[in-house]
Amino acid sequence: RSAAHRLGFTVAALDGDAGDSEDQARAAETARRTQRLLVGAVFTVPLFLLSMANDFALLPVAIGHAPWFALLLGGLASPVQFYVGWPHYIAALKSVRNGAANMDVLIVLGSSTAFFYSVVVLVGSSAGWEGVPHHTYFETAAMIITLIGVGKLLEARAKGRASAVIRRLLALQPRMARVVRAGAEVDVPAGTVQVGDIVLVRPGESIAVDGLVIEGFSSVDESMLTGEALPAEKSVGASVFGATLNRQGAFKFRATKVGSETALANIVRLVQAAQDSKAPVQALVDRVSSIFVPAVVLLALLTFLGWYLVAGDVSQALINMVAVLVIACPCALGLATPTAIMVGAGRGAELGILFRNSEALEHAGKVRTVALDKTGTLTRGRPTVTDIRVADGARWTDGELLQCLASAERRSEHPLGEAVVAGTTERGLSLFEPSEFEALVGRGISAVVNGSRLLAGNRRLMADSHVDVENLQAHAAEFERQAKTVVFVSIDGSAAGLVAVADAAKAEAQAAIAALRHMDISVVMLTGDNARTANALAQELGVSRVVAEVLPAQKLEAIRDLQAVPQAAPVAMVGDGINDAPALSQADVGMAIGAGSDVALEAGHITLMSGDLRGIGRAILLSRATMRTIRQNLFWAFAYNTILIPVAAAGLLQPVLAAAAMAFSSIFVVTNSLRL
Repeated sequence: RSAAHRLGFTVAALDGDAGDSEDQARAAETARRTQRLLVGAVFTVPLFLLSMANDFALLPVAIGHAPWFALLLGGLASPVQFYVGWPHYIAALKSVRNGAANMDVLIVLGSSTAFFYSVVVLVGSSAGWEGVPHHTYFETAAMIITLIGVGKLLEARAKGRASAVIRRLLALQPRMARVVRAGAEVDVPAGTVQVGDIVLVRPGESIAVDGLVIEGFSSVDESMLTGEALPAEKSVGASVFGATLNRQGAFKFRATKVGSETALANIVRLVQAAQDSKAPVQALVDRVSSIFVPAVVLLALLTFLGWYLVAGDVSQALINMVAVLVIACPCALGLATPTAIMVGAGRGAELGILFRNSEALEHAGKVRTVALDKTGTLTRGRPTVTDIRVADGARWTDGELLQCLASAERRSEHPLGEAVVAGTTERGLSLFEPSEFEALVGRGISAVVNGSRLLAGNRRLMADSHVDVENLQAHAAEFERQAKTVVFVSIDGSAAGLVAVADAAKAEAQAAIAALRHMDISVVMLTGDNARTANALAQELGVSRVVAEVLPAQKLEAIRDLQAVPQAAPVAMVGDGINDAPALSQADVGMAIGAGSDVALEAGHITLMSGDLRGIGRAILLSRATMRTIRQNLFWAFAYNTILIPVAAAGLLQPVLAAAAMAFSSIFVVTNSLRL
């Protein structure tokens, strides 16, 4: 604990659940920063307005030069300096103790010198000292602290949301499980299931733990793990995973992994490790201040020594030294980064791009490789009807075949059936009510529609029913080469045709990928889907590299492999599913699709609210423009006042020059940011 305190960290004791304790600590920090910022705003706004009015001769000279007016300004600045700014003093002290000169050191140095220089001026003027200037810089000290407080509050709020992804992942596990114990079926808490227990799963239930199917047949939605839109068929000997959803059929499985060994727990660990391993990104102002602060301190000391050795006047040497420190730390420093970040983030929101924090806005523009998930990101995330073929000699039209099939499928809960029904509705076709319906698990369906017996399903169903589909095989093979799922249809024992279903690419996907490649950004498809499906889509969209059939841990490793290649890094990951969360956390920039899972949204650094993939390129371009603006702002924030350092060192600093430089640099910074 003492070592942590020496390094500048706060240690919070765990009281019960670790997640709850962290939430409480984060909430308390946010509340403290909010309170300090409100106090800062209450005192800084009138202080700034009064000071600017005086600097630009908008107040009567009798008021502007009155001792009580300077005392009023000092009274307004004091709570900001010693209450709002106190955490910066503590952080700066620890930073210097650790041998660093970060942004806190610059804040304390600039605000303190401005404040205490103004105090000396106030006391000297009141006491009638000779040679003491009359101009104070109380507003400079307060503005620096208050404006930096805005950024610190936003940072604290972002950190508070970072751990939410872990809680959302844990919430996916069902609370209860039905197991067989002592020959009876009993409901027990999912956390008490042991390896070797026999677990029963009914339709619509979530699977409690990992295991192997020992009885029954069903289809399970494993999109949480694989991202695959279509459910996986499960029969005896197949593996099932905790937190996945059973769609059809009932089955029993033997638990093989429980607690911290399940696939869900592994995803939690991967996300946590990826978040913990990411070193905090040093702010651009920190990097500038690491050079600027020592240089200014050195110049100030040289100014003091020079004046003392030449003039032999300690008071004059001290005043000139402090003048160098004051003029070197401009008020615009506090505006340079926050204004550009706020305008850039606001512009992003107008475009449907939400940046979680300033780090995300900074890093997006540096991306050289974009890794894209397939299902739900490049594709719509749900199967849709893509093709209809009527058997040779059949009396049906395409629409009539689809209408008849959808009328039967309206009773089905299978995603393929839902896709057929949706495709029929989109085409404006009405549906009939089937008089009979039976789901043939693992094969398809059987129904009676308008007095005719309809069978729809795979080749196995057609073969078992002795339906000749030879004249449809060529079409079926072509669709399967395109990674589409084929549904054969027979009516009254004869082949009627087939319907192809696939998770189609989003309309804008090809244009979005082309735009990225035009920006010299490499594009990689990263998916848990099978290689044939992934390669077919990649060829259609113009993606040159595919990494297929990867689970969450392998997705994370793929991102790490890309990050290890200098020509590929930094790497952005774009995804929408729970299985993408570890990779989103690991990537230098994680972009989550707005319509995706809550876990993906929490793990990502940027959210594309509309799901439009063209937002990827827009986010990168906006980041580049924002960072360019920040660099311009920082240059001018320092430049205007740095030019006057020699003037201050020579003892010729005029208050009007200092006031004009600070005001002009602030106006320039704000105006330059608004260009975004």
